[in-house]
Amino acid sequence: MQKRTYLLLAFIAVLILAAPLLLLPGGEFEGSDDLAGEEALAIRPDYQPWLDNILALPDSAESLLFALQAAVGSGFIGFYLGRVITRKQMTAEKA
Repeated sequence: MQKRTYLLLAFIAVLILAAPLLLLPGGEFEGSDDLAGEEALAIRPDYQPWLDNILALPDSAESLLFALQAAVGSGFIGFYLGRVITRKQMTAEKA
């Protein structure tokens, strides 16, 4: 793909990520876990969860673990893409 195509895709990705923040200023963006629990209680007030948290972490630790998970995932994706692109370039040079 051309450099122009990559720039266009990057711009679209940034636009998709920024759209909710720009279109709904001051909006509340909650996690789906919280909303699902609230909805279950609204439908059936006597609902009891099957399991409780094994380990209750402070919010800062949860944020740190989420960021670590995102970083490790990005690293794996970057490694895989780099490997695939390098392999493609090496086979193109041999031909």
